[in-house]
Amino acid sequence: MSHTQRPQVWGVLNVTPDSFSDGGSYVDYQAAIAHAEDMLAAGADVIDIGGESTRPGAGRVEAEVEQERVLPLVEALVARGATVSVDTMRADTALRALEAGAHIINDVSGGLADEEMFGVMAQASCEVVLMHWRGHSAAMDDLAVYTDVVREVSNELDARVDAARAAGISGDRLILDPGLGFAKNSSHSWELLAHIDELGERGVRVLVGASRKRFVGAVLPEGHDVFERDAPSAVLGVLLAEKGVWALRVHHVAAQVRALDIWQALQRGGTHG
Repeated sequence: MSHTQRPQVWGVLNVTPDSFSDGGSYVDYQAAIAHAEDMLAAGADVIDIGGESTRPGAGRVEAEVEQERVLPLVEALVARGATVSVDTMRADTALRALEAGAHIINDVSGGLADEEMFGVMAQASCEVVLMHWRGHSAAMDDLAVYTDVVREVSNELDARVDAARAAGISGDRLILDPGLGFAKNSSHSWELLAHIDELGERGVRVLVGASRKRFVGAVLPEGHDVFERDAPSAVLGVLLAEKGVWALRVHHVAAQVRALDIWQALQRGGTHG
């Protein structure tokens, strides 16, 4: 059995009142810190903090509100030794987060929502996640139109990589995210995952955020609770690890870490010496 590198596990920390699966759970500062510490204890490599919901249909929040939610947590978690990513589409929020000690900027718009974002990223030494994106949450379901979703998403991500490099962001700092569920229906997301290794052929690391999303729920019985998607999401994470995905962005860190532990035990059991 060939050995594939174990992917990083990024724990999602949504400090919003309206995120799709845990909105409102961690708006309180102490609750957010406690949840982040639980995820770190469970084996999270990175805590990815978001202060603006990007669920389907969500509206924007003011930059000041986003920053009030996110920046104190960045400072507190960095002080605890955590590796922190900030999920934002705003250059000003990214800049302030970096000043507060954040290590990674995760822009779900791939630099398209704010023309100043790439400039901020270029000036920093941080790692950068560029997600495939076609428009803000309020309208993104209307943009889920493709002839060949794998080719079109790949081409559109290539264009973001080229733009990032042209702005002075070195390729070794880039991480690509196919943007599952963002301007994509369930069949689009599954098709992208089936061909996810093709994104990795570009020599850029790939991060996947499949956890608890609509397309995972589409496989489950109707009327299920969103938390029932955690075990299927963890199984999917192992299948993506087999395909060489570099990082998994998840809500239930312990479930994903344990699933990867089982996967690695099987890998080791399949070798001699």
